[in-house]
Amino acid sequence: MQKYLYIILLSALTLACGSGTKKNNVEGTRILTVTIEPQRYFLDQIVGDAFTINTLVPPGTSPETYEPAPSVMVDMAKSNVYFMVGDLGFENVWSKRLAKNNPDVTIINCSEGIVRMEGHDHDHDHDHSHADGSCDGHDHHDLQADDPAHVHSHSGIDPHVWSSPRAVKIFSRNMLETMMELDPDNAGTYRANYDILLAKIEKTDSLIRDLLKDVSSKSFIIYHPALGYFARDYGLNQISIEFEGKSPSPSQIKEIVDVARKEKINTIFIERSFDTKNTTVVAQEIGAQVFEIDPLRYEWDEELLRIATILAREVK
Repeated sequence: MQKYLYIILLSALTLACGSGTKKNNVEGTRILTVTIEPQRYFLDQIVGDAFTINTLVPPGTSPETYEPAPSVMVDMAKSNVYFMVGDLGFENVWSKRLAKNNPDVTIINCSEGIVRMEGHDHDHDHDHSHADGSCDGHDHHDLQADDPAHVHSHSGIDPHVWSSPRAVKIFSRNMLETMMELDPDNAGTYRANYDILLAKIEKTDSLIRDLLKDVSSKSFIIYHPALGYFARDYGLNQISIEFEGKSPSPSQIKEIVDVARKEKINTIFIERSFDTKNTTVVAQEIGAQVFEIDPLRYEWDEELLRIATILAREVK
């Protein structure tokens, strides 16, 4: 089995305003800001060395609970563009403040044009989502994501669109179009770079489909429901331990265990920075293996392939 290294790349950027600045940036420095590391990966592929890219959420930190320090707003204000994921908790409040106080900073919602799914905070009802957005079972409200008429929210919108190569095509195209407008002199270069990125995305999608085409178990358990779009694309069923952003009660754990036994689930994912106690309890009850994953990893394609490889492994 191919092994993938965890490589966390940190951008330690000390930015200071000086005289003769252009658009609030240090003279000669062009800055873009993103929320999470996978965005930096996509943007790096498009712009190359033309811009410095700053990531707001540090590796190992949950973007759902992240609260930027006041100094972060100062650094954001030096950017030409702030690229939001689109539905992460703090983004809307902070983007409004940024827009009000720094009208020269362009704010882009990278998820614009992607049909979002309803959040899967406690999805234990045998609802198997398929790549076309349809599902088996009785709980159809949050899985028919390709039909806007079916998208409505009880527990909020699932923001983890970057777990879907299909969605990432739109996500990264929004970045491309912004950069072509911002820097038209280099639009041709950005377009060519995007075409290379698009080929990588399609190759990743193809490899994942090959890995999962004969997977023995279509269901997996995850502590925080970060792979909903991934599950939808590849006909899988994500069952989350976390309930509405909180640790589950004993009765909720029992429910998870009962479903897991019925569906013969053998894989449990735990993400960095999340508590492992409840995950360990469930794993011991059902005899499943626990794997730490990092959906916020910079090496986006490698991490998705690693997740697919785990799901496709031969269980003894």
